[in-house]
Amino acid sequence: MTALEPPTTAAARDDGGQQYSSAADAEALSQLGYTQELHRGIGGYAAFASGFSFVSILTTVFALFALGFGLGGPSFFFTWPIVFVCQFCVCLVFAELSGKFPVAGAIYQWSRRLAGDGVGWFAGWFMLIGYIVSVSALAIAMQSVLPSIWSGFQLVGSDTALASVSGATNAIILGSITIALCTVISAVGVSFMGRITIIGVTIEIIGVVLLVVLMFVHSERTPAQAVLDTGGHTTGLGYLPGFLASMLMAAYVMYGFDSAAELSEETRDPRRTAPKAIVNALLVSFIGGGLMILGALMAAPSLGAPELSADGIAWVITSQLDTWMGKTLLTIVAIAIFSATLAIQASASRVMFSMARDNRLPFGSFLAKVNSRTGTPVNTGIVVSALAIAVLLVNLGQAGVFAAITSVSVVIVYIAYLMVTIPALIHRLRGTSLSFGRPVFDLGRWGILVNVIAVVMGTLLMINIAWPRAEVYDPDGTSWFLHYFAIIFVALTLVVGAAAYLRVRNLPGAPVPTDALVGAKRSR
Repeated sequence: MTALEPPTTAAARDDGGQQYSSAADAEALSQLGYTQELHRGIGGYAAFASGFSFVSILTTVFALFALGFGLGGPSFFFTWPIVFVCQFCVCLVFAELSGKFPVAGAIYQWSRRLAGDGVGWFAGWFMLIGYIVSVSALAIAMQSVLPSIWSGFQLVGSDTALASVSGATNAIILGSITIALCTVISAVGVSFMGRITIIGVTIEIIGVVLLVVLMFVHSERTPAQAVLDTGGHTTGLGYLPGFLASMLMAAYVMYGFDSAAELSEETRDPRRTAPKAIVNALLVSFIGGGLMILGALMAAPSLGAPELSADGIAWVITSQLDTWMGKTLLTIVAIAIFSATLAIQASASRVMFSMARDNRLPFGSFLAKVNSRTGTPVNTGIVVSALAIAVLLVNLGQAGVFAAITSVSVVIVYIAYLMVTIPALIHRLRGTSLSFGRPVFDLGRWGILVNVIAVVMGTLLMINIAWPRAEVYDPDGTSWFLHYFAIIFVALTLVVGAAAYLRVRNLPGAPVPTDALVGAKRSR
């Protein structure tokens, strides 16, 4: 076995089991071609909180349960462990790479070093687009929660539905305020942002536990009765189309765990911290999200009620819990939405910063500036937030288009993931190790199998999400454009990205030649 490994120094290694010093972190970063500019204020729990906040099961499972149930009935529950197997294998590959390359803009940096500047640039481009749209999608979710807590949050009109003019306008206002607050918090400093994220995640975990316990206490049926029912979607092979469609719910939820790696240059001892944070974020999300789905299916007054397909977990809560308890849980959901928006906005700004620092984006010198006092890339944070608010504006009068954009953003991210896992598999098959040596996370002899599963299942899952299903992209059945929106959006992203790449590919930048590390092989 050979090793894909940059040179190390005694100062940067910690074979005695002690924590790295900040000087050692800076030295390790310099070996990858960069000077320490960002402040390191993220610890182990804050790194985990970043990844967990991005997945945000209390937000995403709460919001998307109705989608999965409506497409596949109660048995859609089994899509949860299937998607987890795929994403956990991706997660393990990322954990190895985060220990080897602890650099901001993780997906872009990993792909660039494994597959070359061109592939790496498109991986970063796709992640950036996906992140920006995700910021908008999370922020606009405030409209589905805040007015239900207090009517005063409905600042425009009285109709809270996103499809209405007043609801869409109010959603844009609430979403813009949320994004602006996240921008300010990120700009203050990474330590402050980390503390806010920790508070948000702790409250979210408490909320998940509380919700799960309450739903199990108010259960109407056994677990078997809850999940062994297709809900009238036929059985046998006839159930397969509905089951595959319902898998979109789990696929929409279980991504973003890599955001802990996006903050690697601001994390203390990232070679150890980031891998643990990535793995733990997905594991906790899988367990908590699975229990939420099971609890909702067990506690629903009726599995055949149309309200379960329309309102999902919210209907279960209002049907089974007292009003004050329901509002308490909705408040916790609002906190989780804010925490998730903060995590995604921070991740997006780090991807933009990392690409700009390599002179791979227009106005690179401006975007790559780091505030000397706070040690944060303030400019990229502002630009990301401005673009996310611009995406929000699409929802005004175009709710169907906005829903399609947010759905296909997940496809974009999954493609970017494949731009890491496929090159990683190629290196493994060539006998190149992706680990950095002890005490960094290492899959060892399981690496090839895990990587194969990540690539094969990841490819199939991406195709499944992008498949032009009318019930997902054009539920009203009125627009061929929306029906095939995923394919069209990916094609446009590629075309625009290609035009942008042609303008920046020959610019000086990227301090570490791609093959400088790939070619550094030695016997272990």
